[in-house]
Amino acid sequence: MSGHNKWSTIKRKKGAADAKRSKAFSRIIKEIVVAVKEGGSSIEGNPRLRVAVNNAKGINMPKDNIERAISKAEKEPAALQALTFEGYGPGGVAFFVECLSDNNNRTVSVVRSLFTKKGGSLGTNGSLSFLFAQKGVFTISEEEITAKGLTDESLELELIDAGAEEIERVEDDFVVTTAFEDFGAMQKKLDDLGITPKNAELQRIPNDYKTLGVDEGLKVVRMAREFEDVDDVQNVYHNLEITDELAEALENEE
Repeated sequence: MSGHNKWSTIKRKKGAADAKRSKAFSRIIKEIVVAVKEGGSSIEGNPRLRVAVNNAKGINMPKDNIERAISKAEKEPAALQALTFEGYGPGGVAFFVECLSDNNNRTVSVVRSLFTKKGGSLGTNGSLSFLFAQKGVFTISEEEITAKGLTDESLELELIDAGAEEIERVEDDFVVTTAFEDFGAMQKKLDDLGITPKNAELQRIPNDYKTLGVDEGLKVVRMAREFEDVDDVQNVYHNLEITDELAEALENEE
């Protein structure tokens, strides 16, 4: 399993254990609001909104919550701003933190404080972005593929034609990675096939990974989890290699 998919799997398990459903809902609602502000409230006519709504359904968000979020975004003035932060955590691991905030000063203060508390350092924007590549990442359930009468092989051929760089089996799902510029083409291909992904988003995938011992690695993971608990934080990326030893330690910790 690739490094970023190992981390995604660990996050999902931890999230379920901690019942972090409300945080997931909050994150998706913010994405819906931003999508409506950018492209309108028509799900069919706004690709970003369509992706956000599909992702909401993927985490079992009630239909009423989705409709309220769209309605609220239509009526309220734009308030959320996108902010990104780059810095180092324990052991020199690179962090990239994406936020949506209605109070920039508050968000900057919280993020800077967390970097300092965890023994890291906040860098300047652009200082570490070269360590990550933006990729499209689609998670598709095996059940969805089977329901459409596709085999693993036929699915792979269809998705490679749409720009899939990697197709990986992760538990009962297929995780498809594309180049940033092929995100829309992959979304269209899945639409044409009648496949609704459980999740579709742009992620920052490390170009290289940093390997640490278990103790230092646990410090990095705890730092990432604290960032994820911050209300304004949408996504947290880092380039820590999740070794088998570290994965085992995380399982035991939970």
